[in-house]
Amino acid sequence: MQRKTIGIVIGIAAVAIAVTLLYIVLLPQMQISHQTQVTPNPKLGLVIMPLTERPTFDEVHNTYIQAASTGIGRSNVYMLWPIIEPQKGVFNWQTYDILMGLNREQHLHVTLYFSIVNNEQLGPFPNWVNHPNFDQKLANETATALDTILSRYYIVDYVIIGGDLDIYFRSHPNDIPKYVDFFNSVYADLKTKHPNVKFGNWFSLNDLINHSDSDMVKKLNQGDFVAYSYAPVDLVFYQTQSPYEAGQNLQKMIDFAGGKKIALMEIGWSTDKAINGTAADQVKFMKTAFDFYRKNESQFEFMTWYRQYDRPFDTCYNGLNTNIQTAFSNSILLNNTAAYLCNTGLIDDNNNTKPAWDEFKNQIQMSHNS
Repeated sequence: MQRKTIGIVIGIAAVAIAVTLLYIVLLPQMQISHQTQVTPNPKLGLVIMPLTERPTFDEVHNTYIQAASTGIGRSNVYMLWPIIEPQKGVFNWQTYDILMGLNREQHLHVTLYFSIVNNEQLGPFPNWVNHPNFDQKLANETATALDTILSRYYIVDYVIIGGDLDIYFRSHPNDIPKYVDFFNSVYADLKTKHPNVKFGNWFSLNDLINHSDSDMVKKLNQGDFVAYSYAPVDLVFYQTQSPYEAGQNLQKMIDFAGGKKIALMEIGWSTDKAINGTAADQVKFMKTAFDFYRKNESQFEFMTWYRQYDRPFDTCYNGLNTNIQTAFSNSILLNNTAAYLCNTGLIDDNNNTKPAWDEFKNQIQMSHNS
């Protein structure tokens, strides 16, 4: 029996992050005054996510200040179309104005993920996008929405339109030509209006490796660069390789990209011992990954680490798609995935820094700006 990929893996935590930040408790008046004293490196980033599920504005603000103190110059913003444009042509800027304002305050460039393809599913889409299909109508609506967003948020310099494409199109191979035409239409429209913004698609490196599926990137590498996420896990989300062995797989990003520059949207290592994780191995993997980055910096657009904080196990497990069919016990995959997602942080869920937090700062300092 062929395993069906779980609906929420490292990339799909994107939606959970976006939903979490919708619960920001706003202060009566936002007063943003802190400015980081560290010179930021725009090619290196961190997935910035507060410790609590429903953070106050102060908690989110302090999380951004803490993240920027490492020297990063980039963060990811995971944007949900139904939230930003609930009615056609009517935009709700409240939450994203806050997030973009915090990034701007900390001198962070933004990689925007706009979730047209999201792992094994599409969207989510606003209700007014009726029966979304990879046709010219959806291309026009997508380009119009992104044009409005990019015109408002000048700190966005990279846009990911589809996430974990390999997972979705492995189950929908007949839709690949339609998506290529869709992406090219959106790209042509937006590139004319926003020539300094780069657009690309996102693939799961571990999924490509585990399925021996490098051809998927060749079919779907449209745009300015090829982006990846990398969770160094096997098909049941267990960390079977040593940090060094897992790091050797990073070369495949360049090999698969066919001469295009690459980006790492999310890369991390879980410290949960249930999936063979330790704090020491997290440090070793980080050193290996940054060493690869520095040796191949000319090939990189950016590299963003996943992520700042751990979360309690249940918060990750409850966000998983349990309606899956596998060749083994669903509970194994679900438990391992939640263990991975909730324990990749550099700071644990009791707000204690792991050894990788200081190592992350050290690696940022060792990686010169370019």
